[in-house]
Amino acid sequence: MDWTIDNMPSMRGMTAIVTGANSGIGWEAAKVLAARHARVILAVRSVERGAAAKNRILAEAPQADVAVMRIDLADLPSVQAFADEVMERERKVNLLVNNAGVMAPSYQRTKQGLELQFGTNHIGHFALTLRLLPALCKGRGARVVTVSSMAHTMAKALDIPYLCGDGRYRRFASYAQSKLANLLFAYELQRRVQSRGLALQSIAAHPGFAATSLLDNGMFAKSTWVRPFARWVNRFAQPSEMGALPTLYAATHPDLVGGEYIGPVGGMRGYPGIVRSSDASYDVDAAKRLWDLSLELANIRPDDWIALADTM
Repeated sequence: MDWTIDNMPSMRGMTAIVTGANSGIGWEAAKVLAARHARVILAVRSVERGAAAKNRILAEAPQADVAVMRIDLADLPSVQAFADEVMERERKVNLLVNNAGVMAPSYQRTKQGLELQFGTNHIGHFALTLRLLPALCKGRGARVVTVSSMAHTMAKALDIPYLCGDGRYRRFASYAQSKLANLLFAYELQRRVQSRGLALQSIAAHPGFAATSLLDNGMFAKSTWVRPFARWVNRFAQPSEMGALPTLYAATHPDLVGGEYIGPVGGMRGYPGIVRSSDASYDVDAAKRLWDLSLELANIRPDDWIALADTM
């Protein structure tokens, strides 16, 4: 049977954070979670656009409990400040959806000097997840959902020298590496929390070929023809509400145990289910190397994440 939002359980009493929730798949997921009675925090870089997104949700679900909080995933102090504020304001967090991303921009760096796609898509979410561990798992059904992409298959193996900036830069190769990093992180997080007996599930998802705002935020962002081009491309994509279904399935399906990858069972489009990612994404040694590198780049000492986890 095809899985739709009608199959979702109630999220009443649960708190969900969705990064990049002001548009596209993030907004669609946040809207549905709010309609299912979750308290939803829209984690966005622009508070103004976040407020507009909140108003659009309230127009469809007037009783929804929605908050807007600023985070810049390309700036680690902003990630830290966001996590600190969440833990001050919220008793618990049941769901973290690592959704925000940037695709194929011209070469740029984060505030800490990392290549923008790797720094935003992976390191920012890695730091956010670990910083929020004290708030995660204090309620029932705690999950971290990390959104990857079919583009991860373009990366045949994790290339750490490339990610660390060895002088090469190819827009889509870097995007693919960042999306492979998302999967390696999601699977390694599951292994680590499971080995410590922590009540947290880490699940990955991808939207298939879905209409999003990534083109607007990526390589053609300053081009006058990007929006007509994006509209033309999106004519062939499934709508963003379908693209959000794998994220919502990963966030709420009761039979998942952690470590799964959720996407359209038809490949590029269709209804969600458990699918398989590339062989490279299951490379345990690469995942461990990425974890250690990510701790260093996120300025988290090797034992600190365990200390954070043990407060749960």
